[in-house]
Amino acid sequence: MRLDWLTEIPAAPPSSPVQIPMSLAHAVLTSLIEKSSSGYDLARRFDKSIGYFWHATHQQIYRELARMEAAGWIESSSAPDAGKTRKREYRVLSAGRAELARWACEPSAPMDLRDEFMVKLRADAALGEIDLRDELRRRIAQHREKLAHYRAIEQRDFLHGKPLSREARIHHMILKKGILLEEGSIAWGAEMLTVLE
Repeated sequence: MRLDWLTEIPAAPPSSPVQIPMSLAHAVLTSLIEKSSSGYDLARRFDKSIGYFWHATHQQIYRELARMEAAGWIESSSAPDAGKTRKREYRVLSAGRAELARWACEPSAPMDLRDEFMVKLRADAALGEIDLRDELRRRIAQHREKLAHYRAIEQRDFLHGKPLSREARIHHMILKKGILLEEGSIAWGAEMLTVLE
């Protein structure tokens, strides 16, 4: 029986379009188009929205804002509530909108699964002497926690009985993908636990 299926990655056909990797700039542009804001407010909003599927530290976001402003994609001005601070408010310029539209029309690479735990399971299969049950139970608990969080967001923002705008329906579908991923991870984890036991 062959066990090397995880290492077999088919080469892309020669006619495949070139895949343009997403940069943090595109995530930041999207967030700023949704709402102009200061770097601090942007970083906090980012954590609670795009950050669920595209992680960035606050320092990375601030560095990206500076690069984007230098490129002419965004501009900043003194925030209305800045007072004596150097707080800046950022907004997207037409060049930034054009760049985001250009990037959004490019083909996207499929999600790249890089999960260290899968390699540990392969090690367990090869060695036959590793007990990964506690680690698997911990991971299942984390997935349950995230699923509960996503369902709470869904209940709060999307299941109130009012018709949703197109924008809200898209946001809901993005959230649903996260819910399905967590549900699938929990189901897979439970089945794997029976194998390990």
